[in-house]
Amino acid sequence: MAESDQSFDLITMGRIGVDLYPLQSGVPLARVETFGRFLGGSAANVAVAAARLGRNTAVITRTGDDPFGAYLHEALKEFGVDDRWVAPVAAYPTPVTFCEIFPPDDFPLYFYRQPKAPDLEIHSEELDYFAIRASRVFWITGTGLSEEPSRSATLAALKARDKAGTTVFDLDWRPMFWRDPEEARPYYAEALGHATVAVGNLDECEVATGVREPRACAEALLEAGVELAVVKQGPKGVLAVHRDGTSAEVPPVPVEVANGLGAGDAFGGSLVHGLLAGWELAEIMRYANAAGALVASRLACSSAMPTEAEVEDLLARATL
Repeated sequence: MAESDQSFDLITMGRIGVDLYPLQSGVPLARVETFGRFLGGSAANVAVAAARLGRNTAVITRTGDDPFGAYLHEALKEFGVDDRWVAPVAAYPTPVTFCEIFPPDDFPLYFYRQPKAPDLEIHSEELDYFAIRASRVFWITGTGLSEEPSRSATLAALKARDKAGTTVFDLDWRPMFWRDPEEARPYYAEALGHATVAVGNLDECEVATGVREPRACAEALLEAGVELAVVKQGPKGVLAVHRDGTSAEVPPVPVEVANGLGAGDAFGGSLVHGLLAGWELAEIMRYANAAGALVASRLACSSAMPTEAEVEDLLARATL
């Protein structure tokens, strides 16, 4: 692939698809009559979240060569995300994901990614390594490690990156994409060795490290090679521990939850924003928590990603 002539604040690499969300809350999927269509997938959503905050972002992924794939290109452009590295794969359909919405904490997901998702068909020789290395932040996900050729491409990108700038590994554990956690651990360990930041909830951290207690998870991630470990603890907030000894544990921002899906991606985009801005660790975590809370209070994921003004307004109200 030709070298890029533009550098980015953030390049993400990984999952994309179409989210089909019920327009009725508290209704089992079998009885839902109307759905909303949204851009989805963690890598795409994080790029959208950072773009909403004014960052120059792009995503490396693949869609099907079909109308849903065309829709995703259009949606990325509308959100201000560069789609130059989003290519069609004729052999596989664009994935769709359904969810059920049972607030405040039950949001089952149903992934339709068979026989294979095109975003797992990223090949090493297709990557723009110059752009990957030049990006201020590069973001990869655990899903990208689940199958070949995406696994080899993801690891090749990390090796080429060689910890230039900030390299984030979103642990992104989705058990339906793996046979068992033991299969994932060697690849997670290899990726952690090339990353500078690791982000995950307790389940994801346990897959990566074999431990579950938050502080132990953070220490294990630091020992695996990263400089900053971010452990999301749900209703207990988030713990962030840096290799230099600084740490921050920040409670969540209370909101009325409409749909918890996408909150983690909003958190991720805001984490990138705060790291690029050079904020103190506690400030980054408060800001990212607030962004995640805003998305949790809304139905959609990508189109619900907040602006700077919305995050700052929520933070101001939360301190009153």
